[in-house]
Amino acid sequence: MKKFSIKKEQIREIFRSFNHLNILVVGDVMVDSYVWGKVNRLSPEAPVPVVSVEKKERRLGGAANVALNLQALGVHPILCSVIGVDFEGQHFLELLRNQKLSQKGILKSRDRITTVKTRVIGNQHQLIRVDEEMEQDINSSETAQLLTIIQYILKHEKIHAVIFEDYNKGLITPRLIQRVVELSKSYGIPVCVDPKKKNFNAYKGVQLFKPNLKELRDGLKLDGEYSIKELQKAISSYRVRQKMECVMVTLAEKGILVNSRSVKEHIPAHVRNIADVSGAGDTVISVAAACRALECHEIVIAALSNLAGGLVCEQVGVVPVDKDRLMKEALDLDFVR
Repeated sequence: MKKFSIKKEQIREIFRSFNHLNILVVGDVMVDSYVWGKVNRLSPEAPVPVVSVEKKERRLGGAANVALNLQALGVHPILCSVIGVDFEGQHFLELLRNQKLSQKGILKSRDRITTVKTRVIGNQHQLIRVDEEMEQDINSSETAQLLTIIQYILKHEKIHAVIFEDYNKGLITPRLIQRVVELSKSYGIPVCVDPKKKNFNAYKGVQLFKPNLKELRDGLKLDGEYSIKELQKAISSYRVRQKMECVMVTLAEKGILVNSRSVKEHIPAHVRNIADVSGAGDTVISVAAACRALECHEIVIAALSNLAGGLVCEQVGVVPVDKDRLMKEALDLDFVR
């Protein structure tokens, strides 16, 4: 990375260019429900804290949080997903409307429920999470309907990148992956992936693949401790085998690894006061996909994504990235002149 440099004005231009992008997000959506309160005592019924509720809040979650991060960057996101025909599904659509996000890619199914994750937060710390969900794959009819919607959007909208955001809730299947990758390739659109273990090896021929370290270890069946050099070797072999352009692996407090044909770098994390890591992966893939849509250098993609992921970890709960703060920190990166 010592040989790589970029001008400050080029960084500013990247951030300005985000405003002209349309990115399709295919993935599991959900409602993130929060219960906030104070904890002053333990329950006499069980050794658990008693939370005196002060506030309740509902936000868009899962792949919808990726859309929120893209929107925060100035990108125009289009969500493609399946929700239930239930109260929570109606609330999800209401949250989309409130956020001025398009509903054109949302399929409503009578055979599924809308995923809700409820987090109870006491004294600014998450105490418990309760999940309401269905994890089985969408059926063949739902897959066909969703593919019809995606194909229509790709044909009639100017899409600059496609993101697969897999939360392992059944939306993303091998058939869906294969067909969307084929369609995207036919339109010359790069595909970026935030994977889970179940479909880890199904994303052949994509442009950007972003697992975290646990997902990488599970997907590649890596046991024991690996040095950065050993990890890069394993990633390179996998990338070539899967015909991927670039693999980025987030390492939590140790930063991010980027691996492409021409670049193999480890970018350390920046020192942060970590409050909550929820949603950091959503932020990383959002920034990475926006940068890839602009055909940025892999170092820029990884460095900006690394910065963004760290920034959102400083706040409690799932929140989108602050574009102005991200650009300010980006202008101070070592390789920016």
